[in-house]
Amino acid sequence: MSPGRVRAGPPLDWFRSAHLDLVVIELAEFRTRGTPGRPDHFARYSYVHAEVLLDRLDGSIARILDEKRTLGADEARDAAAGWLDAYVNQAYRSLKSYRDDRPDLGHLDAAETVPYALAVLFALHRRVRPYNKYLRWELERQPLGDPGWGAGRLLPVLRRILGDGDPSTQRVLFTGIERAARDAGHGGVLDSWGTDLNLLRHS
Repeated sequence: MSPGRVRAGPPLDWFRSAHLDLVVIELAEFRTRGTPGRPDHFARYSYVHAEVLLDRLDGSIARILDEKRTLGADEARDAAAGWLDAYVNQAYRSLKSYRDDRPDLGHLDAAETVPYALAVLFALHRRVRPYNKYLRWELERQPLGDPGWGAGRLLPVLRRILGDGDPSTQRVLFTGIERAARDAGHGGVLDSWGTDLNLLRHS
């Protein structure tokens, strides 16, 4: 909040302390907060493990909250398809740079694949992508897939990609994502890339 700017709203809105942060919103705002297309969509994960302490609307608050905890079927399908296409695009750019002897640029593009990859993997399982702070906890509590991507498998892959963009490690990640995406019915998104996918696969 800039100097001299006064935030409108209830007195406790945006109260912050070492132990508690408060945000006061109206019911209509709460219904749509964190949904796709809204600028506050990043806030969705804050509701995944939230508890209802008081509900004076005969369970309405709890029902709205439950809808935010996971992605709806249509929402998950659309999100997974969009993020999958973005992930493939970025991975292709990275591996093409490595192929053309531009490893520094390939590394930069590789690092940018990681957020897309996480978004795809969680959307494929109708789960809200957690904040990075809670990623390990979520993966230890409920790995993505069976046996799938647990913390002990996925996090080292992501760290290696972020660390140096290693092409072989990128292809390991792509192999897992491709399998999960096809199993979920997203083969059309992948096949639209045609023979370009060969660059993302192990030879």
